[in-house]
Amino acid sequence: MSISRRTVLLSALASTAAAGGLAAAGAAPAAAATATPAASGPGDVVGKITVGYQGWFACPGDGAPINSWWHWSANGGQPPSPSNTTLTSWPDMREYQHTYRTAYANLGNGQPATLFSSWDDQSVDTHFRWMAENGCDTAALQRFDPVGGEGPTRDGMAQKVRTAAEAHGVKFYVMYDVTQWTNMQSEIKTDWTNKMKAHTASAAYATQNGKPVVCVWGFGFSDDHRDFAAPACLDVVNWFKSQGCYVIGGVPTHWRAGTDDSRPGFLDVYHAFHMISPWMVGRISTVADADNFLANLNTGDLADCQAHGIDYQPCVIPGNLQTGDRAHGDLMWRQFYNLTKIGVQGFYISMFDEFNEGNQIAKTAETTADVPAGSGFLPLDEDGTACSADYYLRLTADGGRMLKKQIALTPTRPTQPVVGATGPTQPTGDLARGRATDASSTTQVYAPSNAVDGNASTYWESANNAFPQWWQVDLGTAQPVKRLVLSLPPDTAWATRTQTIAVLGSSDGHTFSTLAAAGGRTFDPATGNSVTVSLTSAATARYVRLQFTANTGWPAGQLSGVSVFAS
Repeated sequence: MSISRRTVLLSALASTAAAGGLAAAGAAPAAAATATPAASGPGDVVGKITVGYQGWFACPGDGAPINSWWHWSANGGQPPSPSNTTLTSWPDMREYQHTYRTAYANLGNGQPATLFSSWDDQSVDTHFRWMAENGCDTAALQRFDPVGGEGPTRDGMAQKVRTAAEAHGVKFYVMYDVTQWTNMQSEIKTDWTNKMKAHTASAAYATQNGKPVVCVWGFGFSDDHRDFAAPACLDVVNWFKSQGCYVIGGVPTHWRAGTDDSRPGFLDVYHAFHMISPWMVGRISTVADADNFLANLNTGDLADCQAHGIDYQPCVIPGNLQTGDRAHGDLMWRQFYNLTKIGVQGFYISMFDEFNEGNQIAKTAETTADVPAGSGFLPLDEDGTACSADYYLRLTADGGRMLKKQIALTPTRPTQPVVGATGPTQPTGDLARGRATDASSTTQVYAPSNAVDGNASTYWESANNAFPQWWQVDLGTAQPVKRLVLSLPPDTAWATRTQTIAVLGSSDGHTFSTLAAAGGRTFDPATGNSVTVSLTSAATARYVRLQFTANTGWPAGQLSGVSVFAS
């Protein structure tokens, strides 16, 4: 099993502080860099949001060649438990169709503690759908030494990522991580030629300046797991360039100085890359740290890259959830703001699905009800601020919009931690967003989950000519319910229609009571195609069901959005 990057990088803050190069805490962000022309114009990485994608989780019985609790357990032959785990954060599991029972205690809400497998096509498809919905333009598929026992599983994951990227309009490229790769210099070339290069035929494979993108992460790091000599590394970079590739370097934080986490004598290797992306995980944990790095590292990195005709793609991190670094988005947003202000060429988000290091942006457990009881895993509301599971995906989307000048540069994060909230600590958001759904029937691909995915263009539709029909959402735990907002796609092609809908509630999913009597609900594109149903008094329910008995526009129940609010 490949070692985690964090095993050699956790001393970064201490070493950086010892180097004495940082400004005093709270220093103002540096002024914008001089207006030197960028090395490259917009492409699939320049001007874009790239997310690191591990895709390295497997479970016995999922069909993966590795047949183990890959990256879930310290001992992959046994299910993860408090004494046998590599996890530091718990994923939000509500949208995975295939789940695998662990040896952790049940979740706080009483449900079994299960995990997903990256080998399941639906898991990868779900991840890439989240990327598409939240402005993640490109995914960098991590590829460790493919010659060992993990190779067949990693080969299969590359195809799964390609398929999902093509399906959702997201770009992807191969990012080689050279950690512990003994015969890297020759084998990386063979792997590209014989296996990975074939994926560049996909329309979803990322290109920059008309060249397929490839990244090599790990050259020049001053640890025992990447002890390659500079000439060997330069040979690999130049070989990929000779193959017509646009080559990104995942380099040490202190690459320019050749100190701390960087070996000396590697500057020629670093300057050979088309794009440089310095590592940041473990480097900062506060807004003040982000400001210090801007003044003393990022600004100088950008200037050096500009002087050498290299694109600069700094790494943005959400922060380690388990050590309380995130500050409900303030740390991540400060990085977006600082780096957009100086004019960087793109962002690399570390990481999309890194639940082993607690720095994932993928949907994560919201409250203690969503993590195994007694596990010690901190949910997103760890600092007292309620956050919806997709919060860091939404924050990433806004960071991308600011980078692309689709919204104004602002030091204040525009994304609220909970959907629909009016303030950063007000937990009055949509209780249904991303929750598990069910329905009496479904037509074609119009699944019940479409009504809670946050995408106004996707919708659920029941079987035709078969009223009554119902759609239902599981809120996870019993919640106060006072108001629902129901919607259909806003496109004017959806002509005005009236659906007869009753609202039902249940604590167990079996016995339901009426929360709002059946009535005609009129959906009109001229007014947003949405309907608000306010209950006469607040009710408490875990399961909220909508019962359909008529539709004047189509002989089926239809919904593109259901939001449930406590007030």
